[in-house]
Amino acid sequence: MLSAPPVLSRLGRRRALQGAAAALVVLGLLLWWLLPFGQTSPTGKLTLSTGSHSGVYQRYGVLLKDALARDMPDVEIDLRTSEGSQQNLERVASGEADFTIATADAVAKYKRQRLAGADRLRGCARLYDDYVQLVVPKNSSVDSVRDLRGKVVGVGQDGSGIRLVADRLMKAAGLDPEQDITPLPSGINVAPGQLEEGTVDAFFWSGGLPTNTVQELSERFPIRLVALGPELVAKLHASGDPTSYYRSAAIPADAYPQAQGGQTVETIAVANLLVTTDRMSPAQTEGFTRTVIRSRDRIGNTVHPAQLVDLRTAVYTDPLPLHEGARRYYRSVKP
Repeated sequence: MLSAPPVLSRLGRRRALQGAAAALVVLGLLLWWLLPFGQTSPTGKLTLSTGSHSGVYQRYGVLLKDALARDMPDVEIDLRTSEGSQQNLERVASGEADFTIATADAVAKYKRQRLAGADRLRGCARLYDDYVQLVVPKNSSVDSVRDLRGKVVGVGQDGSGIRLVADRLMKAAGLDPEQDITPLPSGINVAPGQLEEGTVDAFFWSGGLPTNTVQELSERFPIRLVALGPELVAKLHASGDPTSYYRSAAIPADAYPQAQGGQTVETIAVANLLVTTDRMSPAQTEGFTRTVIRSRDRIGNTVHPAQLVDLRTAVYTDPLPLHEGARRYYRSVKP
């Protein structure tokens, strides 16, 4: 049998080697596409500043911590209760916490006042809306914010988002929050009990619907919600930029059936934002944001406002620029 000429043999070997190299390149590219090489699971410790013990922020944070433990097993999540949005922003801006939840109006105020670290704040997601609730006994003579004159009112803790909006609402109604009422720094953890005991005549609360503490109060004590009409929103908007984040809304009739008598109640709503800073790595922020969106239904079964987290609107974190890690996540799920 005749053997192939030496020249052809060398040519064949060279082509075989070139073909093998090309195949390895294609295989490498395919593996790079299919497997997340270079994208290791986030590690470290993250602190989430939440809210008062019985508030929506805290209940949401507890369930989110469980979801994060499943999605980012190498990250330790520490929860810290707080007085609310204003304190939450101070903690994140200073580096005392890594992530938090705060209302858009509180964020706008923080930025407008140019408080420490304001320029470092970044948004991860628009979450659900908070609804302002002015709660009074069912037989109360209070039918409007203006009727609070001379009353003892739970206005929320110092550093809370509700304290911020309560003061603004009273000013919009022509009241001095320090002189025309007796303000008590009562949060949602104590205000319902104070109303039931008669220690306060009314209390303000701002949270998702329904708020369990208000719902439980309505089931054991006769209460009603005072309407906060669109005229208050117009006055709020006229007072300056941070108040432009308030909008007219309605509390559905089935939010608190015992308190509403089958009627919707006019009120004011403001968006909640998931907030971090530019100090947070893109990988950790992307992972955190992904879990927030993916866990919506599971958390929403217990904390109903979480059901309203919507991928289509989550990207709108005004007045904060979107963090690069969050941007990566939204790009990855863009149709």
